Amino acid sequence: RSTCARGRAISWGDPVYRTLLSCSAVALCVAVVSAQQSLTPSGFREHPRIAYSRTAPNDPIARLDRRLQEGAASLQYEAGQGFLKSVLTALEVPIDSQLLVFSKTSFQAPRINPQNPRALYFNDGVSVGWVRGGEVLEFAAQDPTQGTIFYTLDQSATTPPRFTRQASCVQCHTSEATLDVPGLFMNSVYPDPKGTPQYFLLFTTDHRTPFDTRWGGWYVTGRHQGSHLGNAVAHDPADLAAMVTPATVNLERLDNRFDTTAYVQPGSDLVALLVMEHQMRMLNLLTRVGWEARVGAEATGHPLEQTVRELVDYLLFVDEAELPGPVSGSSTFATTFAQRGPRDPKGRSLRDLDLRTRLLRYPCSYLIYSEPFEALPADVKALVYSRMLAVLSGKDPDPRYARLSADDRRAVVEILAATKRDLPDNFHLPAAS
Repeated sequence: RSTCARGRAISWGDPVYRTLLSCSAVALCVAVVSAQQSLTPSGFREHPRIAYSRTAPNDPIARLDRRLQEGAASLQYEAGQGFLKSVLTALEVPIDSQLLVFSKTSFQAPRINPQNPRALYFNDGVSVGWVRGGEVLEFAAQDPTQGTIFYTLDQSATTPPRFTRQASCVQCHTSEATLDVPGLFMNSVYPDPKGTPQYFLLFTTDHRTPFDTRWGGWYVTGRHQGSHLGNAVAHDPADLAAMVTPATVNLERLDNRFDTTAYVQPGSDLVALLVMEHQMRMLNLLTRVGWEARVGAEATGHPLEQTVRELVDYLLFVDEAELPGPVSGSSTFATTFAQRGPRDPKGRSLRDLDLRTRLLRYPCSYLIYSEPFEALPADVKALVYSRMLAVLSGKDPDPRYARLSADDRRAVVEILAATKRDLPDNFHLPAAS
């Protein structure tokens, strides 16, 4: 556990982390490390069995860069957006995943404001950031074993496109919000009319976070039945809550807010925001479990079994906050997202969306198929599968798991049995009586 500068005790299991944020997105939350913890975050990264900065990466950006060097791939420059469209195509990142953030929470903060939001695009393994007028594209790519690797690409028509690894990004992107491994996290802030966070107050959000505290500093387009902090700015620092009005909580268009024609999509899809929120912490948990297994509990002061339990709880959406459904987005994202996963003989997929009271129709993360999950050591995957089965079979009677219905449990097991190649032989539920 840690103690935030605001005095509230926080832990990895809390639905909401509260930290302080500087204008350059540096988290100022002060960690009080237990006497058992022998590794700092930087020590963890550079442990001989991790060697984050010294290991050649094998993430989607590293692979694309090698293809560029070999002449097997090329990127085309376009006026206005530079290499953006070309690189999205090369990385198979869908343009309908576009998210727009207008808070000054990026190293390109001086260029970002409500009239010039930063655009983000993502798939399961890479995120791409673009700022209108910016000199570089930003990338965060998931290495199968090394966590998130950060890059930039110069937006110059006269320079052959090459990706540059940015080691300094881990200073902001390794914190308690990322489980002390290099990763991504989503902020929700109270921005002023220029996009500067008020009082540097920040929520780090994921699928466990109450809907009404999400997306401060983000544009949100779509429909729902609740309230959130998106699309709004705080004009009165003494009354931050007043920024949320009926006019901010349900928007389907943004063309009255800024020039949307400069962007590859006109909106910031609500469903894409929900998916990205889930995905960030899930990937961080996979990195954390893999690293703990490699360095050993004696080095981290944190039992591997405990982190496996946290991973499985998150994987199965045990603590998911209820959605004020029905929820819909403003683009084709919900449709194209569901099309990208394997299906069982009954036509079911872990990418099928619910969007009424929860994100997914079947409560198990689609990232169980991801490269980072596949790259976990065999003994760690065995622990994860064993823990999943204990929850799904009802062997663990903790009341927290009662939210997983018998139908949900059976559907998840059946889908995995038909689509996941390395399940143990005993991964099945008892026959119904």
